[in-house]
Amino acid sequence: MGETEGGRSAQLKHTGLRPGWTTGACATAAATAAYTALLTGDFPDPVTITLPKGQTPAFALAVEELAEGRATAGVVKDAGDDPDVTHGALVRVTVRRLPPGSGVVFRAGPGVGTVTLPGLPLDVGEPAINPVPRQMLRDHIARVAAEHRGSGDVEVTVSVDDGEEIARSTWNPRLGILGGLSILGTTGVVVPYSCSAWIDSIRRGVDVARAAGHTHVAGCTGSTSEKTVVAEYGLPELALLDMGDFAGAVLKYVRRHPVDRLTVCGGFAKLSKLAAGHLDLHSARSQVDKPFLAELARRGGADEALGAEVAVANTGLAALRLCLARGVPLGDLVAVAARDQALSVLRGAPVAVDVICIDRAGVVVGRSSVR
Repeated sequence: MGETEGGRSAQLKHTGLRPGWTTGACATAAATAAYTALLTGDFPDPVTITLPKGQTPAFALAVEELAEGRATAGVVKDAGDDPDVTHGALVRVTVRRLPPGSGVVFRAGPGVGTVTLPGLPLDVGEPAINPVPRQMLRDHIARVAAEHRGSGDVEVTVSVDDGEEIARSTWNPRLGILGGLSILGTTGVVVPYSCSAWIDSIRRGVDVARAAGHTHVAGCTGSTSEKTVVAEYGLPELALLDMGDFAGAVLKYVRRHPVDRLTVCGGFAKLSKLAAGHLDLHSARSQVDKPFLAELARRGGADEALGAEVAVANTGLAALRLCLARGVPLGDLVAVAARDQALSVLRGAPVAVDVICIDRAGVVVGRSSVR
């Protein structure tokens, strides 16, 4: 890797692993094809969509069904080289005409879950189609409507063949998402994680940043946290490390190859794991410790009643919302605890650290000072 190559895209290139597509991207492709067929009588195959970062992948259709007032298209998910449980799953979308003014209405079909507990970025009773895939679906429905003189008023029902069975291998049942899978994705791209390959790419990212003279780098858990640190500090791409779940890999390498300042930025729930002492933030290897969050909340002024609520909250986000409603700065408390854990891993290396916690929309919900 030359000194001009760095950042998230260079890390992925360095691993040699093939990326794939999220369930959200597959659903968007299927919906685009189905609505096009509903308006024109023909299914585009392959169907091309535009992802949030501008990529324009094309998807082959595995299902095409056209009936009066509705159309269904299906796409088989390709997760690339990632060991994703939904790799090979058939994502179907049925688009049905609705009266003018109805807008886009989302439904959960067979194999897609429904939210039954608070604490997720969707209301109870809503189909488990996450906010970014919903926006992608709305945008593409609008584009097809504009191109083919449609109203854009449709019901979009997303299904996944065998999704309820596949979901048993995920955390959905514990989170109160019942009946199937969630339709996920913030970029539309599945970034494959081979632990050894990705950790090696993190090391190369640090090397490139240092060689380019960058004294402030950021370890980010994903694309949303990258946007946050760029907005906060104006960091260039070469200074951005896609650490994913491997917080320990960043800290241990920076300990041996110091930079003046390290910002760690990620979702509140993930960074609460770092705050609790976990260095691998993957959901299969560490979980949000609600009793730990309750103890932090108590240190921040929560009474025993609130502490008890936090200890049994459905998710980390639910715990955060409980505390925000009572004026307890749990986000800041987690950020400070995560910073202190990072400093303990650095073992006195000459690196100043700060931590930023964000929610799923990229809103900053907690931060520490630089220390």
